[in-house]
Amino acid sequence: MKKILIITYYWIPSGGAGVQRWVKFTKYLRHFGYEPVIYTPENPEYPSIDHSFSKDIPEGIEILKTPIWEPYEIYRKLTGKKGEKINAGFISENKKQSLKDKISIWIRGNFLIPDPRKFWIKPSVKFLTEYIKSNNIEAVISTGPPHSMHMIGLGLKKNIPGLKWIADFRDPWTNIDFYKDLNLTWLADRTHHRLERKVIQTADAVVVVSKGMEEEFRVLNPKQLTVIPNGFDTEDTGTKAIEPDKKFTISHIGTLNAARNPKTVWIALSELIQENADLKNALEIHLIGKTDFSVLEEINACGLKENLVKTDYLTHHEAIKRQQSSQVLMLLINQSANAKGILTGKFFEYLAAKRPIIGIGPTDGDAAEILNQTQAGTMVDFDDVEKAKEVITDFYNKYKNNQLHIQSGPIEKFSRKSLTGELAELIKTLTNNKVIV
Repeated sequence: MKKILIITYYWIPSGGAGVQRWVKFTKYLRHFGYEPVIYTPENPEYPSIDHSFSKDIPEGIEILKTPIWEPYEIYRKLTGKKGEKINAGFISENKKQSLKDKISIWIRGNFLIPDPRKFWIKPSVKFLTEYIKSNNIEAVISTGPPHSMHMIGLGLKKNIPGLKWIADFRDPWTNIDFYKDLNLTWLADRTHHRLERKVIQTADAVVVVSKGMEEEFRVLNPKQLTVIPNGFDTEDTGTKAIEPDKKFTISHIGTLNAARNPKTVWIALSELIQENADLKNALEIHLIGKTDFSVLEEINACGLKENLVKTDYLTHHEAIKRQQSSQVLMLLINQSANAKGILTGKFFEYLAAKRPIIGIGPTDGDAAEILNQTQAGTMVDFDDVEKAKEVITDFYNKYKNNQLHIQSGPIEKFSRKSLTGELAELIKTLTNNKVIV
């Protein structure tokens, strides 16, 4: 089989969304004639742990690991958060940012460019340059964020003539929702944009996860730009029907930061339970995963505290079951400049769960388009409280009559195996069956 090298920060036993995309590609690449070799840190800082993904890794996969130094212990000492996990995406579960937090974020944005994993770039380039020269590697793929992985890819591309390099962006770089929260100086901002442009223009191909991201990246003139979205694994979602919850459950599974806080839903539910006592008694709001304190404050302010069921973390396997048993699933898009192009991996698992979806986000975005195509649910604009009330009322009436189900359209093209086939075709096109030595 032809070998490809995958550079990824997130790997087993990491939990969360960052690990899933390349675990699943790795699972199916052998079906298409490629042998993945994984390069990942020996001692990474993961916000959550989930060993359940181990079952997805084929036997005998080569995994290369080298030590990484990350400045998080300094951060913990500075902020007084000794022993705490570092949350992704500026999640604050307990309080507002302190002055020390703000100073730490300013240092992170302006000095740790492109991110706190920058100290792994040079040693990784040195190690992998020797490895690639000693092994028959067909192509190198870097996946980010963190975008230091792309900087490793860039270094390898410079060191090894003829090496084919694919840069996979699971999220944007300078257009990500929290970029403005880094409080960058003009010099740091220019540096981030310069590095982003260098990566995108040097890579032999850039892969993004949505059409919206494709439009954003095209203006940076990549050599080749391909959309391969996230998806769902049929072996995870299964074929056995799971009985829906007895209560009228509205669930969000995954990280819920301030930019995703669905104030429209909380206001709509607050008004609806005042109008309908039966709904108040039947309603359960399930939030599963890391949740910003601002979300919980809003829920309390809307009088929904008694209806809230909070779960800090579930394994991926357990989360899939919860998706399938929930009466309604909440799809929350970040209220940010790149909102139209956001397509999370969770969204496709929602589709596979075949439960009604209420989305809060752009009604003309990529997620809304797929919801309409599959008839899996309805996207409500960020501030449209009346529409949210209308959708929730419709779902609740169907729930009471035992008719809350959907007949979703074809979603097979979003299976992880099918998407891996698209990736394999891209690799084949780039390498033209020539092995790099």
